Amino acid sequence: MKEYIVFLDRATLIADLRIPDFDHVWVEHPDSAPEEVADHLWRASVAITNKAPITRAVLQSCPKLRLVAVAATGVNNVDLEACRELGIAVCNIRGYAEHTVPEHVFMLLLALRRQLLAWRASLRRGAWQGAERFCLFDHEMHDLHGSTLGLIGYGSVGAGVERLARAFGMQVLVAEHKDATSLRPGRVSFDEVLARADQISLHTPLTEATRNLIGAREFGLMKRSAVLINTARGGVVDEAALLAALRGGRIAGAGFDVLSVEPPREGNPLLDLDLPNFLLTPHVAWSSREAMQSLADQLMDNIEAFVRGEARNRVV
Repeated sequence: MKEYIVFLDRATLIADLRIPDFDHVWVEHPDSAPEEVADHLWRASVAITNKAPITRAVLQSCPKLRLVAVAATGVNNVDLEACRELGIAVCNIRGYAEHTVPEHVFMLLLALRRQLLAWRASLRRGAWQGAERFCLFDHEMHDLHGSTLGLIGYGSVGAGVERLARAFGMQVLVAEHKDATSLRPGRVSFDEVLARADQISLHTPLTEATRNLIGAREFGLMKRSAVLINTARGGVVDEAALLAALRGGRIAGAGFDVLSVEPPREGNPLLDLDLPNFLLTPHVAWSSREAMQSLADQLMDNIEAFVRGEARNRVV
């Protein structure tokens, strides 16, 4: 049986894709707008998507579809319940970002704790050039060594962040689920992590259970000296509450790689937030060339395994 494979948003993956080891037709589109997805998939037996949405209506209009291969870890762009009902398999990518995202987390942490943006601004206005002494003391800096990092979410990326944190000499607290009634070994209650951590890093998928996981209540539990890092999904944090916490000095800073709507074509208040204690990058923590190639290789592994009848990295 010849498989008909359609990659809906090939431009989202800058990597080499090897030729599948089975009889197939390969079609790729740089991008697929939501209204184009059904037309692009009507002949497909295998759909590849990174962020292109695959809704129930799309699935119902594609009777030949057997597999949705997500070229990412998050699968919130696929209607999983509809896939279950229609007998369509779904697989995702796992573990590929265990080095690249933790490095991005620490880039943000170091820039915030060492006041990188503030020092650059001081230099630009000539503060060092006109200083009376050999150095400046304009901005308070803090070491990561000896501080406490709280992890919310502990998959391969969270574990990778822990490895780097321990190399820096940090204490690490791993949070239990928010509403858990008991603690797993090695876990600390959600609220206690928020209250004790000097830095908090988020590594949870976006689900109905994690949407707005961090809001006004949670910011109220954090130390005023705490820094929040989000390289997970934008919707995990209530952005209005974050804005209020930063402007009101409720927390010391934040570093984000994600927003609630991406790309933010209609704007977002965080885009206009010009503060030295807030850093925003455009959802790039995952996208080192090395990580993207690892993702591409795993993507093809998943598809080939499915065709052989193996359940690899299956979500559905």
